[in-house]
Formats: sequence, structure tokens, C-alpha cells
Amino acid sequence: MSKSPIVGKSTSFPFQVAIACWIDLLGYGRMIADAGFNPLHLNAKKAITRIRRFHQTVAEHSAHHFPTLVMNDGAVAYRDLSMRSRSVTHDFLTRSWRLFEAIKAEDQKLGHPGARLVLSCGFRMRGRRAGLDASRSHFESIITRLQDGAIDAQQAVHEAAAMRPRFDIVPQLQANFAFTKAYVAESSGTGGGLPGPNFYLDLILFGHSRPQWLELGPAIEWACPRLKLEAKFASVQAIPKLAYPAGGPIDILDGHGIARLLANDPDVLMALHTAGKT
Repeated sequence: MSKSPIVGKSTSFPFQVAIACWIDLLGYGRMIADAGFNPLHLNAKKAITRIRRFHQTVAEHSAHHFPTLVMNDGAVAYRDLSMRSRSVTHDFLTRSWRLFEAIKAEDQKLGHPGARLVLSCGFRMRGRRAGLDASRSHFESIITRLQDGAIDAQQAVHEAAAMRPRFDIVPQLQANFAFTKAYVAESSGTGGGLPGPNFYLDLILFGHSRPQWLELGPAIEWACPRLKLEAKFASVQAIPKLAYPAGGPIDILDGHGIARLLANDPDVLMALHTAGKT
């Protein structure tokens, strides 16, 4: 059997193993539709209050290792997995659970049904925003003109404060198939076997075992034939606060273990390394 390259700082792959969760407020579209999509309508007040509280809760749970992007009544959290440490996988899972529980509590306090969250894993293509952000060239122009004496410091500050991006992108979410799977699965809802305001977890995180430290519902065989996507999910009932071994529970996988399952290739690191040279 060929040896996989050593994973270190000098190793560069064209792909990352990503983890992502997509959460969506249930029934929000119907609420705003009942108001004719008119924010001035009396019936829109509850919908607006609801979505603003949702945004606030997501913001409160966002962090350096748990970045989020909100899109109306939905939000995605994302991260690249470590190829050597399972602690990153475990950390993302627990942060996602805390986010879900907080949104559920706040939303149901307002008399609404809550949200559905789907967490999944997949490859993502690496990419950068270099050359795509027009705001950067504008900022560089401000600095150049300030250094050349064409504008004073007050004008430079005024222009910088007034800058608005004409184009924006989150590179980590482009060609991110963990996000794709989570979004498509959540959108399938009851018809896809994922009903109600629940937290659905991609069981690929645990390989071929079923964790005993998690309270899970029955396994759900999910598929989207149109996109040739499939996964095995289970609803999470609770994540007890336990003392785990260093690095997290021993049955949760790191990025390398998940990559081997995603690619169905025990030498996945060598395959990725080869792909990076082509």
C-alpha cells in the first residue's frame, strides 16, 4: 500500500474537508407572505421582530472558529476540519448544538415553531477572493493619494467611511459541498424525511460506529436523486456535558477519517496530493 504524504504546514491540497450547518426558521416565509411581503403591513411586525431576534442570536454565537453568514431567515456556520485532530470536529458539533438550542428557545418564546438545522461534511475547493474585491483597489487608491498629498487625512477618512462593496464573496462557501449537502437536506424537510424543528446530524462524523455519548434518534437514509446526494442522518436529542479524552470523544473522526469515507479511498491524502499537482 502506498504511503500518504505527511500532513503538515508545508502540505498544500486543492481541497479541504469542510463541515457546515444550515439552519432555517420554520414558517417564516408563510408569515411574511401573509403580510403581502409588505413590511408596513400590521401582520409583518411579528415576522420582522422574529427575524431580527434570529439574526441577533446567530451573531451572539458567532466566533473566530465558528464564522457564520446570515441570509434572511437562514444562516450557515462553516469551518475546515483538521486532518490530524478530532477536537475541531467535536468543537464545531457542540457550537452548532448551542446555536440551535438558543434559536429554538428564543423563537418558541415568541410563540413560533423554531428552526431546523442540518449539519454535514464534505469536500470544498480552496479559493481566494484576491482580484475579486473592487473595494480593495479603492482603498489602495485612497492610501496612494494620501501618501502623494493629493488628499488630506480628513478626506481619506471620509472616503474610507463611505466605501461600499460592489461585489462580495465568502471563499469558504464557494464549491463547499458540506454546505451544499446541508442546505439541500434541510430544504427537503418532511418530504425528505427530516421533519420539524430538529437538529439533524450527518453520521459520517462517526464513521461506521454510533456514538453512545450522544442522544440520537433513529438513523434516516436521506437522498436527493436529482443531485446524486445521499447521507445517513439522525436527529440529536441532547449532547450531555461530559469529560472527554484529550482531543475529544474517541469515536468522532478528524478530517482525514472523514475524507477517506467521502472519497471511499484509504489513500485519500495521496490522491489529494496528486490532484494538487495536476
